[in-house]
Amino acid sequence: MKSEIDFVKGNTNQALIKMVVPLLLAMILMMAYNLVDSLWVGNLLGEEAYAALTNSTAIVMILSAIAMGSSNGVAILVSQTIGAGKKKEADSIIATILMLSAVFSIAVTVLIEVFLKQILIAMHTPSEILNMAYDYLYVYMIGYAVIFIYMHFTAIFRSFGDPVFQMKGMFISTIFNAVLNPIMIHFIGLSGSAWATVLSEIICLLFAVYYHKKKKLFELKLSNISFKYNIPLLKDAVPSALQGCMPAISSAMMIFLVSRFGVTTIAAYGVTSRLEILLFYPAMAMSMALTTIIGQCIGANRMDRAKAYVKSSLILGGVFLAVVSVLVIVFAGQLSGLFIHSSEASRIVKGYFEIVSIGYVLYMITSCFLGELNGMGKPAMSMILMFIYYIVIRIPLAAILVRSTLGMNGIWIAILVSHVLSSVIAVIFSVRARKNAAKDVCSIAC
Repeated sequence: MKSEIDFVKGNTNQALIKMVVPLLLAMILMMAYNLVDSLWVGNLLGEEAYAALTNSTAIVMILSAIAMGSSNGVAILVSQTIGAGKKKEADSIIATILMLSAVFSIAVTVLIEVFLKQILIAMHTPSEILNMAYDYLYVYMIGYAVIFIYMHFTAIFRSFGDPVFQMKGMFISTIFNAVLNPIMIHFIGLSGSAWATVLSEIICLLFAVYYHKKKKLFELKLSNISFKYNIPLLKDAVPSALQGCMPAISSAMMIFLVSRFGVTTIAAYGVTSRLEILLFYPAMAMSMALTTIIGQCIGANRMDRAKAYVKSSLILGGVFLAVVSVLVIVFAGQLSGLFIHSSEASRIVKGYFEIVSIGYVLYMITSCFLGELNGMGKPAMSMILMFIYYIVIRIPLAAILVRSTLGMNGIWIAILVSHVLSSVIAVIFSVRARKNAAKDVCSIAC
């Protein structure tokens, strides 16, 4: 079975760049896609609506993380199978993946819709924005199954060494969302932004079906569904989904801690979350690329190639993110004004980035090792790392420091500390995983 990019025999740096650049462009488009909602809502509906969107974002992030995390998990098995040249098995795994993703996402949609009001109340959503947040999320959930299945399509195409699909799909949906968002907001209000999102997600899925018929990288038939792959898929998908949820859960808890400082601070934290996308998405793109690349190398019994890709990713990713971090930190105050016109919010945003600063380069380092661990078929180890990163270190430390004289700055310091410690732990985990790599490669080959 041929991969679109030759990761096993091709030039390491060239293959890595060919994989990462389209994914990074897709992530940038995803950033633009998310920023469209924020920019239009903040400028057309004001601070309260933006705060409601920020509160809703916590839930949206968790749901999106489940979709992206589980898709990255199944990419482990698919990429290793492709690397081993087992076409028939890959077709069966892919058909089973899409069936399971449809069943799961529909079940989650129904569950969230039924308990949505209670969830928002449990999150201590301020009463003045509760109804707006509810209206937005109720509509957003209508499209969750669509985007869940689409994300699994992107993981499947990445496993074949084709990152271009995700870039093209995000370009189409971003343009559609940008045009439709202000129109829907004008007529419906905040929920109109959610409707624009749902419709653009449907466009994404339709494009995925069209792209599959055009490329024909795999054969998609109901007869290919095999329940014997349920356990292997769940073994990779569940830890990866939980891993993806950790940042979103942490963000929800940060919003809970920030909410004690009022609506303006909630809105400011929402701005920092949007600007951090510029810094997080390159690291996420690198991690996703490495999951596929390392997976194919492991499937082909080439651990030497896997190590070379990790080394290249650390150098290229670290330098790139250092440059972007400096730009965001320097212009954070001015960038805040694009979302909400508040001098106090701009001051908070600027202070946030000045404190976190070097943490974003460390995040890239951690992400590279996460991609390596996932590609080696160690999603449980990646999950443990993310649990320590976001839950064990960040949340308790933030809860302690926010009650000190540091106030909200204590939350920002806790975030920086979590970046530092997690990068150290990631190195330790990587060294440990490599010691057992020969045995793992042998078991996959056999």
